[in-house]
Amino acid sequence: MLRCIYRNHILIGLPWLFIFLGFLYIYRGPSISPLYGSDTNIIETKSEPLNGPLNKGVCSDNGSWRVGDLKMQTGRTDVNSVTNWNAPLVWEGTFDPVVIDAIYKKMDPRVAVVLFAVGKYTRFLKGFLESAEKYFLVDFRVTYYIFTDNKGDVPTIKLGKGRKISVVTIPSVNRWQEVVLGRMKWATITIDKQIRNEADYLYMMDIDSVFHNDFGAESLSPLSAVLHRGYYKNTRRDQFPYERRPKSMAYIPTDEGDYYYTAAVWGGYLEDMYRLVKYCYTQSEEDAKNDIEAVWQEESHLNKYLLYNKPTKVLSPEYLWSDYDKIPADIKVVRISQLVKNYEEVRPNGGH
Repeated sequence: MLRCIYRNHILIGLPWLFIFLGFLYIYRGPSISPLYGSDTNIIETKSEPLNGPLNKGVCSDNGSWRVGDLKMQTGRTDVNSVTNWNAPLVWEGTFDPVVIDAIYKKMDPRVAVVLFAVGKYTRFLKGFLESAEKYFLVDFRVTYYIFTDNKGDVPTIKLGKGRKISVVTIPSVNRWQEVVLGRMKWATITIDKQIRNEADYLYMMDIDSVFHNDFGAESLSPLSAVLHRGYYKNTRRDQFPYERRPKSMAYIPTDEGDYYYTAAVWGGYLEDMYRLVKYCYTQSEEDAKNDIEAVWQEESHLNKYLLYNKPTKVLSPEYLWSDYDKIPADIKVVRISQLVKNYEEVRPNGGH
């Protein structure tokens, strides 16, 4: 029987360890893809203890589950399920969602979802929120922090127990690039002022998306990043759309790189996410002082950070697909997908 350990950071670490061991157990392919190997050094960042009131008494000598209760899946032979720094790479069929959700539900974490709905993007709120209530961390405590310049456009949605909406008013902008870069600024400020006291985990997500299948606790870790659907296979590192201009703070040389991550979905411990969000904000500010804007705005800075501060879990493109693209054979389930839209119509400067 597993003895109960009550310190928050140990409590969080144990289930992650069990889950990681599960990934190693079920893994059947080579651990390093020749396309994704890296010879770069890792700069480690240590996770802060969680500030929130997690359920500390989640296990006992008479607890309801044991390590032996973890039922391993048969695994996948068509994809890599571990990175070359030994972090889990999550695909459908490589984890037991019932067991993992049950472990995390015993800890009762508070999850923040940061969403930006500026200008005409408020039209996507209803679809996102209604689908999230059906599929995203069901039965967990979730707060949707909606950053918007039009509070009146935030729809009334029926929410599950322990779930709520918090609206944060921000100014309007004239360029969609300013919306993207402004996300890091306003998220940094609001984490400092409010969210830090109200959440244990934090996700950044794009509002122009809809959930289609379960997006559960298997996604949780100190720092989880999602593989970009366009570059997760058959793409050499020198072909990743990293920022290649040395003048930018997001610059990555052509001989470096692991994966290319999307900035449309990412998450982790509150403090780990705060460091990353603040990093993207401050680096963008430095670029602005030098009269340069990274090629993909905060996504470029995100990829620079994650190159040297490896994510503790990598999520497959199941965790952010796009309605523009056909679904290949290795994507067994689409959990969330970006919507088809007329960028010239919805973006403030016509998408340019």
